[in-house]
Amino acid sequence: MIQLYPANADESLEFHKIRELLMQQCRTDGARDRVNTLRFHTHKDHATRELLQTYEYKTILQSGDHFPNDFTRNLYKELKLLSIPGGVLSGEQLLAVQQLAFNTRDILLWFKKNNELFAALRTLSARVVYEKQIPEQITAVIDEMGIVRDNASRELMNIRADLGRVRSEARRVFEGVLRKLSKLGYLADIGESFLNGRRTAAVLAEYKRVVKGILHGESDTQKTVFIEPEETTVLNNELFMLERAEAREVHRILVQLTKDLSVHGPLLEQYYHMCGLYDFIRAKAQLAIAMNGNMPRLSPHPGIHLEKAYHPLLYLHNKHAGKPTIPLNITLDRQQRILIISGPNAGGKTVAMKTIGLLVLMVQAGLLVPVGENSELGTFRQVMVQIGDTQSIEHELSTYSAHLQHMKHFMDFADGRTLFFIDELGSGSDPNLGGAFAEAIVEHLAARNALGIITTHYLNLKVMAGKVRGIINGAMSFDEEKLEPLYRLTTGKPGSSYTFAIAQRSGLPPAVIERARQLTQREHFKLDKMLHQAEQQTVKLSDKEKELDRLLKENEKLKKHYEDVTNKEKQKQVLETLRLQNKVKKEELDYLRDTERKFKQIIQDWKKTENKQEVIQAAEQVLFRKKQVDQNASAARKTDKQYTTMGGKPKEGDLVRNKTNHQVGTLKELRDRRAIVMIGKMPFNVDIEDWIVVRKKDIAKG
Repeated sequence: MIQLYPANADESLEFHKIRELLMQQCRTDGARDRVNTLRFHTHKDHATRELLQTYEYKTILQSGDHFPNDFTRNLYKELKLLSIPGGVLSGEQLLAVQQLAFNTRDILLWFKKNNELFAALRTLSARVVYEKQIPEQITAVIDEMGIVRDNASRELMNIRADLGRVRSEARRVFEGVLRKLSKLGYLADIGESFLNGRRTAAVLAEYKRVVKGILHGESDTQKTVFIEPEETTVLNNELFMLERAEAREVHRILVQLTKDLSVHGPLLEQYYHMCGLYDFIRAKAQLAIAMNGNMPRLSPHPGIHLEKAYHPLLYLHNKHAGKPTIPLNITLDRQQRILIISGPNAGGKTVAMKTIGLLVLMVQAGLLVPVGENSELGTFRQVMVQIGDTQSIEHELSTYSAHLQHMKHFMDFADGRTLFFIDELGSGSDPNLGGAFAEAIVEHLAARNALGIITTHYLNLKVMAGKVRGIINGAMSFDEEKLEPLYRLTTGKPGSSYTFAIAQRSGLPPAVIERARQLTQREHFKLDKMLHQAEQQTVKLSDKEKELDRLLKENEKLKKHYEDVTNKEKQKQVLETLRLQNKVKKEELDYLRDTERKFKQIIQDWKKTENKQEVIQAAEQVLFRKKQVDQNASAARKTDKQYTTMGGKPKEGDLVRNKTNHQVGTLKELRDRRAIVMIGKMPFNVDIEDWIVVRKKDIAKG
């Protein structure tokens, strides 16, 4: 892992903001945990592997394909319960475990369908084995609503059968008592209520001594009392006992199922870990798409070669604001190790430095970055940063003293695998003495073969490029006429601070500006003026180069036009074919699963029932859907006798008929393509395209 100095160096380069953006893309706790523990790799192979995983997932997202990692629930507590003797999972929790298993199965099938594609992502699930017993055990006990099935045990089946019988009897007796009390005029307006889990009659208070039963309470006005009739008391007591027995048996079944699943606990934890890992990679891919991230080449040796590199946060901000972002190009290697950037204040020197540092950290954390495809980055073991005011109030250190303490650490520990960033080297002291110390520090760092970037206004540092091997100059371009920074980094020459130009444009009195020129050393002023003139010539040449480059690129685009069109069309056809194949296979798989489930139920019914013909008819319905076809045909004939098809655009209040099952209902509400249709007393949310307007026929009475 990279050694950072100081400990918050990554925050100085604003990596914490990248971490926050990445966190926003996560859907699972597993992915969020990985963001919080994100590491900066120092081995090329580790960083390359994670970059490839992110690049492959980004390719999947951009192709429109769907990677079936849809499980997002936090199952940490549930999986822990599996390892605890006597632990019990509820029906809902068991359904979540089942969904986790199904999600794993879908991922493994997806890789199988895609053959050897996406090798980096495939490796993460290469050793994962799908155990079909897990969902089968759960399905045998729990239904789709998370309720324990009646046939989960013979005891439960008998209890629920008795419950149904007693409930029916209690309901019949209670309704008989209500009718009797109603005829006698003893009932209040509300008729009945539930209190203390018991069904009670709402009796007028003056008759409470007449009606025999258990008094459970009274209304706030004390005009109504709630009595459990004595005719239902015994039945209700029996019902209560049966419900208690049912709860005990359900609990026993869930305990046993949890125990049976516990043997698969380590495998389920593997499934859960894999889902979180794929969600983490998905989050990185989504962030890469947002910031136009690409995968640069990685080198085992320290070095930086960036083309069309953008500061990720600045790029996202300008993208949201609809503003362009100026990219930078830079190369640091064994021959040119230290870049000294000069130029006016607020000209983008610090932003350029932070851009490079942030991109290096992101790549070594396995994140794609907004750079050109020909960019290449080495791997560093140390990143040292000194940006901003380092004054320490606690230790009573001045800004310059704190600055020198940082520089001491840089000089003591920097080596050939170190990347350093120093903002305004030597500032905070006497210009002459500070410049001398700054020059000595740069010489020392260059001798230790460290790579780094320094921003400065010192002229003596600007002229070091011609004196010390491995040091190069860089300048941030500035438009003197508009007095605006161009945020364009040019390497190979130093930049002017534009001190007098800025002062003149700011409206300072000419006499003050002239006096400042007189006080400035002749050689110093002459050099800054030469830098000023050279930079303006460079800006003009750069504009011409841009126009020439644009024309060359346009010509190249025209040259490759027909090849690109042909290749894109072929790729589009291949992707469309793959999408259609995946869709068809998924529909086939869903149909087979549904058929398998129905046949399991048919086999169970065959064993239990004596009427084998009904089971045979059910099997025919599954295989040929004959019964459904006959029912639809019968329903169509019946509807044709009663209704006439009108056609036209449906409107609220119309009678409408379903095109498939021929049910007729009243259109109550239109919501674009959706509608509410009332069939009987039940409202249904439907697709209006499946319904046609009809009118009831006038059938003559015989």
